Amino acid sequence: MVVERLLPQVEGGFPVHRVAGVPTQLDAILLKEGHVLVAGVVRWRPVSPEGPWQELPLSSLGNDRWRAEFIPPAPGLYEWTVEAWPRRFATWQDELRRKRTVTSALSGELGEGATLLEEIAARADASLAARLAEHARVLRQGGEPALDRALSPGLASDAEATPDRHLSSTARPVRLLASRPRAEEGAWYEFFPRSTGGPDQHGTFATAAALLPEIAAMGFDVVYLPPIHPIGRTGRKGRNNSPHAAPGDVGSPWAIGAEEGGHDAVHPQLGTLGDFAAFVAAARKSGLEIALDLTFQCSPDHPWIRTHPAWFQHRPDGTLKTAENPPKRYDDVVNFDWLGPDRAALWDALYEVTCTWVDRGVSLFRVDNPHTKPLPFWEWFLARFQREHPEVVFLSEAFTRPEIMYGLARRGFHQSYTYFTWRTGRDELRAYLEEISRPPVSDFFCGNLWPNTPDILPEHLQRGGPAAFRQRLALAALASPVYGIYAGYELCEARALHGEEYLDSEKYQLVHRPNERPGHIRHFVARLNALRRTHPALRSRNIQFLDTDSPFLLAWWRWDDARRDQVLVAVSLDPYAPHSAHVTLPAELLPPAGRRPVEAVDLMGGRRHLLTPGALDVSLSPESPVAAWAVTPPPRDEHAYEYFA
Repeated sequence: MVVERLLPQVEGGFPVHRVAGVPTQLDAILLKEGHVLVAGVVRWRPVSPEGPWQELPLSSLGNDRWRAEFIPPAPGLYEWTVEAWPRRFATWQDELRRKRTVTSALSGELGEGATLLEEIAARADASLAARLAEHARVLRQGGEPALDRALSPGLASDAEATPDRHLSSTARPVRLLASRPRAEEGAWYEFFPRSTGGPDQHGTFATAAALLPEIAAMGFDVVYLPPIHPIGRTGRKGRNNSPHAAPGDVGSPWAIGAEEGGHDAVHPQLGTLGDFAAFVAAARKSGLEIALDLTFQCSPDHPWIRTHPAWFQHRPDGTLKTAENPPKRYDDVVNFDWLGPDRAALWDALYEVTCTWVDRGVSLFRVDNPHTKPLPFWEWFLARFQREHPEVVFLSEAFTRPEIMYGLARRGFHQSYTYFTWRTGRDELRAYLEEISRPPVSDFFCGNLWPNTPDILPEHLQRGGPAAFRQRLALAALASPVYGIYAGYELCEARALHGEEYLDSEKYQLVHRPNERPGHIRHFVARLNALRRTHPALRSRNIQFLDTDSPFLLAWWRWDDARRDQVLVAVSLDPYAPHSAHVTLPAELLPPAGRRPVEAVDLMGGRRHLLTPGALDVSLSPESPVAAWAVTPPPRDEHAYEYFA
């Protein structure tokens, strides 16, 4: 037997990413020379802790292709393979059936069948062995009764009750990482707790908790906090990234560590660990999960610099080497010596401090600049989490070269930031979103779409006004199962310092945001998130982009895995003028000939439409830049129409 092309699998032997409890198709090619009939099973088991092998039957798809459906029972790492073997008796029976159409002189063939049955009986239990022996006796007598017995369904059932696997072949195992659903769906909201205290007042965990009901009311699932640890004073940055801090400047929270503590401590002005526990409890009460920024770097004041100097890079003169990205230099940050002589202790410490926050109620981590750390570290770190804390989700903030971004995902990051932030034209948006939503990329990479971040205020948001904010939000929220926004987005904050840097950036100062501000789009945010919660199609990874005859309109179709929920979406890409377009509908959404039209409900306006062959006419404006329809699946008629072939 030859067993090959096990799919899905990821190049390099890295695990395929899937969701626990959701069926996934496992495919293989089974080859055997001539006309030999074959059979096989999928064998699977948890990797850690290692469990016993379990089996799933394979079904033939024709042309030597076979498939099984596997449902990962819980989050964790699994391995699976395919074992296949020739069906010797079934092959003999098939050949005998074809020979009988031309001759009845088949005594030699009947003798061969009897011998096969006796071999099977030797490894069967007593009851089955007795029946097989009787079958063999009848076959050796020859004649028409023997031929009738040889081709009977009862004999076939008895003969294959104990498969003969001594000629089987087993492929090299493939790994599969099953995660909880939050790893591939959800709406994130990022905000700085220190900015929640009112004008010129440092916020606390208590004032931050007061915002949670409002965030939940907008329909978000995850609140993401930038670093909440003590901030160093050496090299502290001032407002608008000034290299010199003025008295009272709060500094960048990414410069972690001071005399008050390091990565396992909280900034004293935010409160205590008890206050953080109360914040976590308040979030859970509002139906929100906590994501925390995981920043593996230190300020020059971090306690580890005194207690573990070997963990850090030093210049030949003995001074600490601060972080650099020439021509930029970050005097408030020093990097670890990732591959230094004490790296084992360093890596263990970083793992343990992350587990500390898991114990405190953090279930997701946004990892700062993972591409500046060695890939072998992430492979070790994430594999250990998969073994010991498979429920924890990691988001990679890796705005870097595509292959490094993908390399991090292969090594276990559940989600990643993407280039969506800078894709604006219809064709480039479609091409990029198709790339990350289809195999082979989608087998290991899940894009988390962010229209803005504290670091990035894109030019189209600076210039496009509230219309641009609505458009980009609709693209992110309705084209991806997972997306996020940074606080101020719902208020259409668009003042830039230079390039894509926010003016009066919250990274370096407190930013007070009044509850009410003219021009906010909170209701629009809540509406889109409500659609995501109502429609499983919008939380799935299934998407097909549709042709339009306008470069200013992007359209797509999404569906859930069961094909019970389907949604059509069209979004305008022009924040300045209205546009109309024809959207070509896929054949799967249209009724077969002679059947009733398919009904579609306008999710933004409530009107009902009937979809008929041809194009859907769509008109959108800067004020109403999105249209969405829930589509009733066409009736299935297996004799006249292959539904969703």
